[in-house]
Amino acid sequence: MSAAVEELTVVLRDGRELAAAVSGPAGGVPLLYHHGTPGCLLQSAGNREACVERGLRLLTYSRAGAAGSSRRPGRSVADVAADMEDLLDAVGADRCIVAGKSGGGPHALATAALLPDRVAAVISIAGCRPYGDGFLDGMGADNIEEFNLALQGEEALRPFVLKHREALKDADAQELVADLATLLPEVDRQVLTSDVGADTVAGLIGGVQVPDAWIDDDLAFTRDWGFDLGAMTVPTYVWQGSEDRMVPFHHGQWLAEHVPGAVAHLEEGEGHFSLAVGALGRMLDEAVRHL
Repeated sequence: MSAAVEELTVVLRDGRELAAAVSGPAGGVPLLYHHGTPGCLLQSAGNREACVERGLRLLTYSRAGAAGSSRRPGRSVADVAADMEDLLDAVGADRCIVAGKSGGGPHALATAALLPDRVAAVISIAGCRPYGDGFLDGMGADNIEEFNLALQGEEALRPFVLKHREALKDADAQELVADLATLLPEVDRQVLTSDVGADTVAGLIGGVQVPDAWIDDDLAFTRDWGFDLGAMTVPTYVWQGSEDRMVPFHHGQWLAEHVPGAVAHLEEGEGHFSLAVGALGRMLDEAVRHL
């Protein structure tokens, strides 16, 4: 069972291109992993190992507008489902487990809601809830500014994203931590500056090289997601950390209350990155029971 990573370009049904990567045992059921905002298809060593240990392939991609993936201006969260159906077809997978971290959480939920025959279970990892009253409560200052600009539209948001892209595009871990200072509790600072956090840093840096996906994600999060969370039928697991300043604890609580049958893991002492890095094995052990 090899964890070597193969990169591919998928031509989607509307002619756009999607950059993707796959690793793990041939014929294994994929873990279709939606990266955060910003992010990219980079596969961390820890995630690859966790998948191989359970006989899963790891399938990642760069969302529309990130490096290697054609932009889809005005996209909704729900629009990702058609892209994921084409991606699953391209790698010959009838079924998958879906997970999404941070900004990938809503996209993971959309994939499960709209492709229930293809998704055995879905995991939201520090994922945000739909925009509404209280959405910004408990977020760090940078996120509050970012989402307030997103509410005004792309013209208002783009200068903010470009400013932070400039600070992040060639950053090392310490520089990244400095730029995200208002958003990082100590537990996340420790992860990002450790050896195990190196791949997380690389994924963030890769995700800011072309900024359109970051912008389009933010805009999509502040609009109607385009699907009904209350009608979901796929087994759903919600993981959230109490120390998270990017996507605060109450987002996980909200999702757990509004997704039918959702199993909540509201973890005390965990942050945004520490949860995603440290708990994937436990997450997968729950989800694979549905295969």
